[in-house]
Amino acid sequence: MCSSKSKQQRGNVEISPQTISHINGRPVFQPYSNRDPLLERHNSLKKSSSKTSPTPTTNTSPSKIKISATTSPISPKIKRVGDSNILNISTEKIVTPKSNAKSTKYVKNSSSFKILEVPGSIAAARREQVAMMQVQRKMKTAHYGRTNSAKYENRVTPLDSSNTSSPREGKRCSFITPNSDPVYIAYHDEEWGVPVHDDNLLFELLVLTVAQVGSDWTSVLKKRQDFRNAFSGFDPEIVAKYNEKKINSTSTDYGIELSQVRGVVDNSKRILEIKKQFGSFDKYLWGFVNNKTIATQYKACNKIPVKTSKSETMSKDMVKRGFRYVGPSVIHSFMQAAGLTNDHLITCPRHLQCAALPTQPPIIQ
Repeated sequence: MCSSKSKQQRGNVEISPQTISHINGRPVFQPYSNRDPLLERHNSLKKSSSKTSPTPTTNTSPSKIKISATTSPISPKIKRVGDSNILNISTEKIVTPKSNAKSTKYVKNSSSFKILEVPGSIAAARREQVAMMQVQRKMKTAHYGRTNSAKYENRVTPLDSSNTSSPREGKRCSFITPNSDPVYIAYHDEEWGVPVHDDNLLFELLVLTVAQVGSDWTSVLKKRQDFRNAFSGFDPEIVAKYNEKKINSTSTDYGIELSQVRGVVDNSKRILEIKKQFGSFDKYLWGFVNNKTIATQYKACNKIPVKTSKSETMSKDMVKRGFRYVGPSVIHSFMQAAGLTNDHLITCPRHLQCAALPTQPPIIQ
């Protein structure tokens, strides 16, 4: 017979998970098999936070959620700790506002992707930085005479008090800014775009155009007199007779690169050959444009090309004849300086003034 004590013990028997899983001969979920470890961790974090800090704290950055490969399936939607937003946990890219690129975290559970960007994150700051860079790039104009410190401004110095009857007439080409050097401003107002027919002056402009490659027109114009002294007033007949000793001394005395001096001497010899064939260097050059200045109608400096089909044609022919440093871009700049093309903006007073100048060389009686 069983005692009352045994009956009492039988009513309080504790059943282990192993016995529960085989009750009535069929498998039953174990007590902890249907619990989500992530939810348990959330609950533990809530309990620990309530014990340590009685006052609730706000999170300024999104929580990082790490899910291992062995985690049991979870519901597609779950509340994030410390936040009331409902997030899609299938796959998320959580960006934390840190300064390094390692702050981007990926949470993967399925094939879909969702990007979560926080205000003030790296992505938002980068977009703002790119927008500012684009604005600064538009403000800069890569053209002749602009200094590194110069900023684009529409305000310019009036060209001439007699030509300011309307606001449009007093504005030079936009690459002339308040920061431009007076030497370069004078060159723009008096020489750039003026048709040139003197052989020595054409030779000089060709040398100066080659010299400004890798530099700027302002620096070259300030050394213009040194170039004239170094190359005997740009007389090709004298420069063509420079020997090796003269070339070395010219490079040392005037601070001109030795290769550049040799290039000038070689080009002077080619000019003498052209004079024998065409009669003058002037006839050879102006023959490419049918003895007429190319009239352009540019409204902005960024519309002016670096080279044209005419400059490419002239460059190929000069290279074939043995000229040095006469690429299409250099020749196009030379054509602008010598007046073979009138690239003044239509808003600049010099555009009409240069267009009114005669393009034919004066007839000597």
